[in-house]
Amino acid sequence: MSGALRVERASRSYGRQRALRDVSFQTRPGELTALLGPNGAGKTTLLAAIAGAQRLDAGEIEPGPGAVGWAPQQPALYGRLTVAENLELFARLEGVRDVAGAVARMLEQTGLQERAGELVQRLSGGNRQRVNVAIGLVGDPAVLALDEPTAALDPAQRLRLWSFMRALVERDRTVLLSTHDVAEAERHADRLLVLARGELVFDGTPAQLLARAGKGPGQLDLALLALLGDPLAAGGAAP
Repeated sequence: MSGALRVERASRSYGRQRALRDVSFQTRPGELTALLGPNGAGKTTLLAAIAGAQRLDAGEIEPGPGAVGWAPQQPALYGRLTVAENLELFARLEGVRDVAGAVARMLEQTGLQERAGELVQRLSGGNRQRVNVAIGLVGDPAVLALDEPTAALDPAQRLRLWSFMRALVERDRTVLLSTHDVAEAERHADRLLVLARGELVFDGTPAQLLARAGKGPGQLDLALLALLGDPLAAGGAAP
């Protein structure tokens, strides 16, 4: 199963506001890509379009929605069902043949075995997010799109999730996620895509963005601000 993703001239408008403007890029199998940009840049719209949860006005995306797992920022879970029941429900909706096997696999891979029989409404925000990611993966998709997956997690849970995502890309899956945690993106991502006002303004590695802005390691936040033309970037010269 190939984890390649191709987005060609993706465009989307809401009335007079253009959320995406001719966004094009292609990822390679086994690549962890972080999507960065200010609020309103189009990150969520792009991820939802890749997952098939949002239509485009123009452009093409391959593979189609059936090959993309989707974990939105706000978990769409059933609070009165247990963790295992949620996974079983979504596995059936995905048309998974071995539902029991898929549920067991996701409980193990996400470390949720001990929570399997617990009602989702009783879980912490971090554990709900882990269930959210597990649901995105229950169909064993080639591409996984995640919107702010680490936002509600404590430091230990964040590390666990990053390790889990790294294991996915080592199996030639593509992981594309949005984040406002620039330090995490610098540490873990193979590649960065930066959106501003719906346009793709950077596509490259964290090291390339640092070099472009004349910043050193640990200064990706300043490099990002410089790329976006924010005067605050001048406050951190490279050592």
